[in-house]
Amino acid sequence: MILFLFALALGGAFARCGEQEAPYQAEEQAALATYPYLVYLPRGYAADSKAYPVVFYLHGSSQRGSDLEQVKRSGLPRMAEEGLPLEFILIVPQCPAGKLWSTDEWFEGVWENVQSRYRTDPERLYLTGVSMGGGGTFDVAKKHPERFAALAPLCAWASTAQNLCRLKDVPVWTFHGTDDQVVAISETEEKVAALKACNGNIRYTRLQGEGHGIHAVYDPANDYNLLKWMLQHRLKR
Repeated sequence: MILFLFALALGGAFARCGEQEAPYQAEEQAALATYPYLVYLPRGYAADSKAYPVVFYLHGSSQRGSDLEQVKRSGLPRMAEEGLPLEFILIVPQCPAGKLWSTDEWFEGVWENVQSRYRTDPERLYLTGVSMGGGGTFDVAKKHPERFAALAPLCAWASTAQNLCRLKDVPVWTFHGTDDQVVAISETEEKVAALKACNGNIRYTRLQGEGHGIHAVYDPANDYNLLKWMLQHRLKR
């Protein structure tokens, strides 16, 4: 597979400026609202013509900045780099230093650009993230509840329960470790309670004895099958 490096040119066009081998085809692109992102395409994407589901992955606070290499250090992008078989298009934006995922209106610009470049199924769009990215999953989805078929926030931080009932019709599966010393488990449980209060479609797993690093729940080899759970959902039109 080939890694293509893209830069934003005048007039909004993208131009290739280099390439190297990578486990999956990945493209670094400067998106609208100045948020760059990586794209991991499923094996076989170039050989067929079908539309694919799309998963947005939001990283935690330590990967913020202007170096896309940083976002490969953990979570789904790391697993993709290490050879995780993908059944979906994986989009990995990078949040600028000093900001939260809720600071800018970045999502629509990135999503429109992705749709213009790749064969996507808009009825199967999913959002997930860890820590600051878990909080960002809630916050971005609250602004665009009609977009997402399912959400999977992990150990959510830096978000509130305000307006969470906008998500009551979106399937949500959230996780938090009981021994998390970085983000209090109460941050997730507050959101779970808010969604339950408005009859939200919420599923909550307390990971007994686990700390903050719970990226392993994405691993298809475990009992959670979180990615399979997400992909079974489709927007109701």
